[in-house]
Formats: sequence, structure tokens, C-alpha cells
Amino acid sequence: MSRVIDIHTHTFPDKIASRALESLSSKSHTKYFTDGTIKALKESMTAAGVDYSVILPVATRLEQVEKINNSAIEINSRERNLISFGAMHPDYENYSRELERIYKSGIKGIKIHPVYQGVNINDERYIRILTQAAELGLIVLIHAGRDIGFPDSECAMPVKILDALKKSDSGRIILAHMGGWRCWDEVCNLFAGRENIYIDTAFSLGAFIPNDDSYYKSHDECKMLSSQEFTRIIRTFGAERVLFGTDSPWSSQLDSVKEFESLELTDSEKELILFGNAARLLCIQ
Repeated sequence: MSRVIDIHTHTFPDKIASRALESLSSKSHTKYFTDGTIKALKESMTAAGVDYSVILPVATRLEQVEKINNSAIEINSRERNLISFGAMHPDYENYSRELERIYKSGIKGIKIHPVYQGVNINDERYIRILTQAAELGLIVLIHAGRDIGFPDSECAMPVKILDALKKSDSGRIILAHMGGWRCWDEVCNLFAGRENIYIDTAFSLGAFIPNDDSYYKSHDECKMLSSQEFTRIIRTFGAERVLFGTDSPWSSQLDSVKEFESLELTDSEKELILFGNAARLLCIQ
């Protein structure tokens, strides 16, 4: 089997992991597959044959930014197979200084989540973050498209992301969830051919698993991309700009790897997506 980098995972501090998962699961009506701790992620990686996982923290409040980035620095200094990105909030006043600190600490990139942060991605507050991140060489991973927990939010719609990228001197961008969760018809038209834009595969293939069978009226409401649709997007973008991700703990890493391996892609395409592309971005040998 190919080596594997999971570009899209989440963990929470041990003290709040249980509470955070229950709250998010309740909002999204979605099952989780680990207890949300770093220990559980490492156990999941061993079971799934994942070599590295990238942790993507989200700052939903201003006071979380520095604490999250301090934690990311500590994780990166301590863990061999875990790589934590930093966090930034659009309303964080000292964003420039904090981005400099993130860069100087060796953190590879940042995660922004317009839906959870309640600001349109093409707002000037994000434009300035995208621009400086590009100047520093930081990767920016953006939640893209709808969000299962906030289905009415349009803060991260693909057309708004494109507008933001046009307004900023954007560098290396990763658009989560195959470029835009449940906005997949727009993704190829808007982003294919833009060499600095990558997409990740997290929480996009097959169907998600609800935590309450009575909430969704039919199985169709849980469907995501079919294997044929998923493969078509990969071929349109080019396998060299697609990164494997699971969104653990919201998907099983083991099941996600198996499902991806079963796709009708060439061995070289699978190797690029599972490991090669992310290894190049993250400077992993």
C-alpha cells in the first residue's frame, strides 16, 4: 500500500474533547469515529496505515488564536507524525504580527473556516490574511462550500472564494471537501486550471453517517459524491493537485483509505493523492 498523508484531521484538548464532539455532533447530526484526542488520532493512524496527519484547528473566538498557535507549536515540537497548522480569525487585530510568529515558529500553514467564523471569505478581513500568508509562504487551507452543521451559511461558497483569491495575492491554497462541499458542480468551472489551488478529499466521497437515523428523512440526504463523480473531479483538476483527507474524527481513517484505494484511478494517481502531493507541499521526504 502507498504511504499516506491525511491532510485534514481535527483534534481537541483532552479536557474539552468530549464536550466539543458532542456539541458539534448534535449540530451536524453526524457520527464521530474517535474521541477527538491526539491519542485517539494516533491509534486511528496506526489502524489505517496513515503515516502523517495534519491537524487543522479552528479559532471561533479571538481569544483562542494565540492559545491554538501555542498548542500547534508544542505539538509540532513533540510529535513525529503529526503536523499541526495554525489558526487565524478575521477579527484578530494583530493578525500581521501573529502570522509572522506562525511563520517563524515553523508552522506550515493556517486553517480558516468562514462558516464557523461567521464572515464571508471575500471580506477584506480575510483578503489581508490571504495576502500576508502568501508573502510569508504559508499554506492556507479553507473550508469550502456548505457546512453540514450550518446548512444555510453561504460564507464559503466557491464563487466567493474565487472573488477572494482574485482580490488577494494568494499563494498556495487548499480548498477542503473537493473544493466546495455540496457545491461540486461549481468547483471545476471556477478553479480547474489554477495551479496554486489544491483540493482535499475530506468528507466528500460516498455518504456520511448520521448519529440519529430519525433525523434524515432518507438515505439520499446523506449522499455525497459517487465514485464516478469523485473521479471525474480528480481527472478535471489533475491528480497532482488533489490531496487525501478524511476529516477525522468525522470519518473513519481506515474506511476512508480503503474507499479511496478502491477507486478506478491509476497507481501513480493514487500515490500522488495519498502521499506525493502533500509530501511536496509539507516538505516531507
